[in-house]
Amino acid sequence: MKQRVGSVSVTVAARNWTQRFAFVLLITLAFGIMLVGKADTVVVSRARTLLIDLIAPVMDAASRPIASAKQAANTVQELVALQQENARLADENKTLLEWQSIGRELQSQNAALRDLLKFTPDPRASYIAAPVIADTSSSYVRSLIVLAGQNDGVVKGQAAITGAGLVGRVLEVGRRASRVLLLTDISARVPVIIERTRDQAVLAGNNSDNPELQYLPRDVDIKVGDRIVSSGVGGNFPAGLPVGEVVRVGEGHILVQLYAQLDRMEYLRLVDYSLPGILMQDLGVDTAKSDVISPALGKLPQAQ
Repeated sequence: MKQRVGSVSVTVAARNWTQRFAFVLLITLAFGIMLVGKADTVVVSRARTLLIDLIAPVMDAASRPIASAKQAANTVQELVALQQENARLADENKTLLEWQSIGRELQSQNAALRDLLKFTPDPRASYIAAPVIADTSSSYVRSLIVLAGQNDGVVKGQAAITGAGLVGRVLEVGRRASRVLLLTDISARVPVIIERTRDQAVLAGNNSDNPELQYLPRDVDIKVGDRIVSSGVGGNFPAGLPVGEVVRVGEGHILVQLYAQLDRMEYLRLVDYSLPGILMQDLGVDTAKSDVISPALGKLPQAQ
């Protein structure tokens, strides 16, 4: 019992002494460490390195979740930004495709209109540029529908031309649209002249791509490549309108290839030359349903 009391007394005394001199002891310990560091820097450096090696794995393990979370947050932000950018680019691409389509259509229209400008009609003539909206050609008729009619000043009998040359004439006129009879139609008849020999003939449609020349003189000297133009006989068309050129001579047929590409027409120029027509108009005869009488060509059937 006495020993236990003695040990307790010693412990209490040691604790009291430590509490009294703790501050002094800490200062002394710090001063001692400083002296040791000054005295042997190698030992201190090794101890610091060892401490860093021990703490580094712990710090790495502790920082990984934070880095992963930060990386995940950055990835989410990048994905959101990419999604927004993709949506913006998709809208922009759609707009560009629409403009591209519009640009191509305008380019095609400009090319067709520039093609019309290659042929300049008589300045005294009036004309209307009309888009072709339908091809009503078949095995029995060759014609086109254009978006221009009485409201636009279109009149039956007007010449239909392109930049390359004569295509046909206006056959039927509505208020907003008209039908153009092509030179290739079997009922189409146009007085023409061979430019090289000055021989007159009639270009007759046959419902094929190559109309033929009829009513030629027997001794005519015609060759492949001869240029064919309108003669002006009959008063329906003026003289000199380019029509086509001879592509075949023989077997009783002389075929002509028209200058105008009938399968690629987008616009037609409907020209009113204000010609008096044939002389029978003065007699009150409907020339659209009568025959043309020409001293040079004889009696020629007029297109119906």
